[in-house]
Amino acid sequence: MPRRPLTPAALDEQRTALGLPPYAGRPDDTTALRRAALDTVLAARAAGVEPSRPVLTGAVRFLLGALAERAPGRSVEVRVPPHAAVQCVDGPHHTRGTPPNVVEMSAETWISLATGAVAWADATAAHAVTASGSRADLAPYLPLVAPDVPNAADAPSGRASADG
Repeated sequence: MPRRPLTPAALDEQRTALGLPPYAGRPDDTTALRRAALDTVLAARAAGVEPSRPVLTGAVRFLLGALAERAPGRSVEVRVPPHAAVQCVDGPHHTRGTPPNVVEMSAETWISLATGAVAWADATAAHAVTASGSRADLAPYLPLVAPDVPNAADAPSGRASADG
């Protein structure tokens, strides 16, 4: 299956299907496009609709970028396969191989954690998150967006290297 990037057209296709207005931001503003993707994923979730892969990837990358901004560093690698990964949290960092502190989860779990819909303790207890290493607890940095915020424009800018 060929990779389909997040574009305003891909975003608007999903937004139209959900009855949302089209994306009004600049096409070259990656952060705004990804922020709009998060809004769209949250609307899709509320409507019981599965978001398209490019829109879901955009939302994941926006939230991973916000995490890296809130917890800068390189001691923990957070993976949301196949969408993206980011290094964050201050402390000793690795340079080669598998890092000692790794957190991995699905896109659905990541969005739930980042928006506060699910607590870190609940997600780990349900085995929805795989976390290894002494620094792999993300609870102090979550949520990134309030759970009842219909417009993710209230979230941090999300500028970071979550392009993984």
